[in-house]
Formats: sequence, C-alpha cells, structure tokens
Amino acid sequence: MTVGLDGFTLLAIPFFVLAGNIMNTGGIARRLVNLAQALVGRLPGSLAHCNILANTLFGAISGSAVASAAAVGGIMSPLQEKEGYSPAFSTAINVASAPIGLMIPPSNVLIVYSLASGGTSVAALFLAGYLPGILTALALMTVAALYAHRHHYPVAERINLRQFLSVFRDSLPSLLLIFIIIGGIIGGVFTPTEASAIAVIYSLALAAIYREINVSKLRDILLDSVVTSSIVLLLVGCSMGMSWAMTNADVPELINEMITSVSENKWVILLIINLILLFVGTFMDITRLF
Repeated sequence: MTVGLDGFTLLAIPFFVLAGNIMNTGGIARRLVNLAQALVGRLPGSLAHCNILANTLFGAISGSAVASAAAVGGIMSPLQEKEGYSPAFSTAINVASAPIGLMIPPSNVLIVYSLASGGTSVAALFLAGYLPGILTALALMTVAALYAHRHHYPVAERINLRQFLSVFRDSLPSLLLIFIIIGGIIGGVFTPTEASAIAVIYSLALAAIYREINVSKLRDILLDSVVTSSIVLLLVGCSMGMSWAMTNADVPELINEMITSVSENKWVILLIINLILLFVGTFMDITRLF
C-alpha cells in the first residue's frame, strides 16, 4: 500500500480537492452558474441545461464530481424547485452531469489512472478527456431538452447584451483558471501536481477578493478536504495492494484468456470491458476499478 502512495503525482489529488472546496464556498461556483444560465437560458428547460453546463465548467476547474454535484446542486436545486421542476428530474440531471468533471481535465480519476497504468502521460490523458466530456454534456442537454419540452418546463427571461457582458466579466477570473491549468500542463510549463497547487492559490486569492471566505469557513474547507482526500488516497493504496496480490495470483492472465476466448477483435474486447465497468461501476467507486 505504501509503495502505491509514494508517487509525486498523487499530491495533485488533495490540492485539486481543496481547490474545488474553496471554489464552492468562495463564490466561484455561483459565478459559473450565472454564466451558464446566461448562455443557455433561452433553451427549453433552461435550468436543466444550466445545471449541466455549470457542472461541466466547474468540473473543468475542480476535477471532482463530488465537489461539482455539491456546489452546483446546492445552487440549482432551490431554483429548479421554484420553477416547478420535479425533484426526481432535478436530481437526475445533477447526478448525471457531475461526473463530466471526471473526464474533462483536470481530473483526479485520470491522475489515478496514470499511476495505475504504469505511468501514462497525465498531459496526454487530460488532452484526450475533452472530447468525451463535451459529447457527454451535449448528449445530456439533448435528453434534457426533449424531456423539458414534453413537460412544458419554462425558459429563463431574455437578457440583453449589457447584462450578458456583466455576467461574463464577473465570471472571467474563474474561467481563466481553466486556461492557466490546462495550458500550463500541455505546454510543459508545470506538472499536474504544480498545477494543482496553483489552482489552490488562485482560487483562494479569488475567494479573498470576493470576500466570501473567513477563518471559520477556511477551517471547515480544510477539514472537508482532508476527509475527502483521505478516502481517495486510502482507496488508491488498497487498490495497489490488491493489484499486487492479483498479479501474483495470475488473475490478469486468467481474465485476459477469458475475454480473448470470446473474441480477439479489439472493438469487441473494448465493448466487453466497458460493459463490465458499467455493471461494476453501479456499486463501486471508479477509483477502486483501476
């Protein structure tokens, strides 16, 4: 277990978790929600689309599905209830769109996968995560639009250009963090671990400028970040220990023989693996699957 936790890259996980919690409490999440509402407010079921887009934007900064679900859901749920959205639909939209942050970088899961796979480039994984993340968001928005049209959910009031520019200007400092982190990693300016530390410093500075964090809130943020990070890192350590035991027992070879006995076509093999992950992922955390 200790060998699996001595990687420098894993330091990025607690930093990104801390950054996400700071954004949640420091008013950054609310500004991203306002921007999302300004962008998609005229679509049928505008608050559902706002929820999806806000989770996508927040996930692109925090890299945590839990942080996205808590931050965006806490803001959107009262608004959706006020507009007559069913609690089941509101919850489903938030829960389904929050994991987009696991695909769109920075992503804690991709960092864990890099370690579990033997050192796959984190920058390459981050770059590859954009397309599936965006496609997932568009697919969810399509389903939400059809459902909202069928149930006659309202659209938001039209805003003028001045109002939109005001919302965009207010959220611009938060959006810049996306380009700083991803641009720096892909451009080779800093490592993912260094990027996570920069995310903490940047988000803390923004929260201080917005005057939405005090000493009491900061203590709660740190405590929550420690608990969340401890859970993730404990899972990673246990997974490394289990991986060592399974390798010594030749379990990977047995699984490989079982899958290839069905078909040697790479697309069929990928389909089988994804079906297994889909089933196991319904009752297991994704970190354990690595």
